[in-house]
This record gives sequence, structure tokens and C-alpha cells, in this order.
Amino acid sequence: MSRTTATFSPPVMEARRWINGLPETARPLLNVSQAAPTAPPPRPLLQAMAEMVLSDPGTHLYGPVLGLPELRARIAADWSSAYGGQIANPQVAITAGCNQAYAAAIATLCDEGDEIILPVPWYFNHKMWNDMAGVRTMPLPTDAELLPDPDAVRITDRTRAIVLVTPNNPAGTEYPADLVAAFARIAREAGIALILDETYRDFDSRPGAPHPLFQDPDWADTLIHLYSFSKAYRLTGHRTGAMIASTARLAEAEKFLDTVAICAPQLGQKAALWGMQNLSQWLAGERAEILDRRAAVEEAAPKLANAGWRLKSVGAYFAYLEHPFDETSDALARRLPRDAGILALPGTMFAPEGDPQAARHLRIAFANIDRPGIGDLTDRLVQLAAGA
Repeated sequence: MSRTTATFSPPVMEARRWINGLPETARPLLNVSQAAPTAPPPRPLLQAMAEMVLSDPGTHLYGPVLGLPELRARIAADWSSAYGGQIANPQVAITAGCNQAYAAAIATLCDEGDEIILPVPWYFNHKMWNDMAGVRTMPLPTDAELLPDPDAVRITDRTRAIVLVTPNNPAGTEYPADLVAAFARIAREAGIALILDETYRDFDSRPGAPHPLFQDPDWADTLIHLYSFSKAYRLTGHRTGAMIASTARLAEAEKFLDTVAICAPQLGQKAALWGMQNLSQWLAGERAEILDRRAAVEEAAPKLANAGWRLKSVGAYFAYLEHPFDETSDALARRLPRDAGILALPGTMFAPEGDPQAARHLRIAFANIDRPGIGDLTDRLVQLAAGA
């Protein structure tokens, strides 16, 4: 059996099949299944991209495997400023989305049968890639607040990395700075990597740097940092991500990236750079809007609680809800489109098979609906519980 056969089907694509053949109703479907902006980039960026396509021949050619030098330099400078550390241009690589950055990191770290520690609930594409790379995923439990416990880490002679996603996908949880630092210490002492995925860092509610890791002058010995431009500038279809690591690791990653895609799409890279240069005020407005939607979810929590739902965590694009029904979250999610006009993903898609906690939870990607939409979602969930 092939490794791809051994892993599960893409969850978002599976969920979309649940709405095939549903009868049309006056109530629109609330699609909170996928964490992706549904609107195009802002018009100034669209205009800049159109000009790139028409007037910049380099947009249509292969570029350096590790990315446009100008974009790498801008990321190095901005991250150094934001985190209070020192990141050099050669320590930045551009990838075709953050998923590819993760795949490249695993390719540089792991051999057949090696182990990667993932907190549960995990980002399903991380687990899928581990499966397809022949890497064993070692689940790390989280507490009632969905925070992983450093004391629960068990490292073997096959462990190659600990993976953290903060703000978390699927739970939205923002990991405290001291918790992230504790995992970095564990990784350093064990001689393994800490892969830190901060795809949603632009929507972290905390002011300032969310962790101190880049302030360590030797950060590159341990840290592999991942990022995506998909959420910040609505560039999901242009596949632009970043991997920040030691120059030695990026030299190994270059082999993987050259083999898989040769280079990240030029238009997406140029658009990301233009966004960094020109859209800081616009991005601040996007962040404020997402934080307001988060506040709307928090304000809805008491109403949901009265109906038996429990808001376990909320942040960035996500809310993680414990449901009140005598059925698994997988069964509940499959009937939600028909019974409530809601498409959401079950916790079972973010955990090992048979995990009892996963069977009690749903992930809600609330960033795709506005404040009135969150009110509508709340009402539908309350009504569903009342009719159970």
C-alpha cells in the first residue's frame, strides 16, 4: 500500500461533498469549514498585480529556488524588527505556500520511521504530510485550555522535531510566550528542531512579539519558523509562504523545493512584497476586523452555553466548540448542512482515530463570516440544540 493510500482524504474537500445534492432553501449556507479569505486582494494590490503581469517579464519566468532576493530581505528586516532579533537574508526562503514550507522542513529533518511530535488537536495537513513522508506522528495531549504540556513530551532516539501552531489551527489558541520558550528549551536540550508555524500571526490579539525565540542569537540551531501570505493579503490562490531557518537547513530545503516546484509563483512573491511595502495600514484594518469577529464569538458564548454548547477556545480565524449531542462530531458535522445550514469540520479531522475529545468538538472558521453572520450562526446552533 502506498503512503498516500495510508493517509486520509483532504478534509475540506470531503466536507464539500456533504453539501452535494442538498435541496435549495431560503436560508443560505454558512460555510465555516475552511480558513481562507473569500474576497480577492484589495484593489490597489490587484492593480499592482495587473501591472506586474503586463509590464514585468520576470513575473512569467523561473526565479531563484529560495525566492526573490528582495522579498527575502524584506522578511528578514521586518521579522528582525517585530521579534527583536537578528535574521539574515540567507536565513529566509520563499515557498509555494506554508504547507510546502512544512513539507520542506520535514524533508530536511526526517528519514523513514522518524518521529514528529504534534499537539492534539493538530492541523490535519501536517499529519497527512507526515504519513506520506513515512514519518510517525506522535500525539501530544493538550489541557482543558487546549495548551500542550511541555512535561508530557516524550523524546526517543527517532524524534526529530516538535511542531507548534500559534495562533492555533484548529483551536485558535494563542500560546503564551513562556510556553513557546519552554518547548524551544526542550528541543534545544534534546538536539531536535522546533517547527513553529505562525501562519495566523497577523491576527494574534496580543501587542508586540508573541514569543522571544528570535532574540536568542543561536535561534537557528533549533528554530524552523513557517509563515503564509495567504491570510495577510488574501493571496491564497497565489501560494506564497516562507520558511526561516539556518542557512545550512535552507541549503537542504533548496533540493526539495527545486524538485517539487522549482520556485514559488513569481506573481505571488511580487504581490507579497508589494503588500509589505504598501499595505501596512490596510492590514491593520484587516486585523481589527478579525479581532472584532473574535469578540463577537466571545460575546455569543453565554447564549451558546445556555443551549449546551461550550466555547473551548477562540482566536485568529477559529473557534473550537464542544457540542451537546449524544453523537460523534463526525456524525454531527455531516448532518449540520441539512439540519442547520452550516458546513463545519468535526474535531475528528484534527486528531487520531478514536480520540474521545475530538468526537466532542467542532471547528468553526468564523473569519469567513461577519458579525451579523456570527449572530446567525449562533442562533442556528441554539435552535439545533433546542430541537435535539
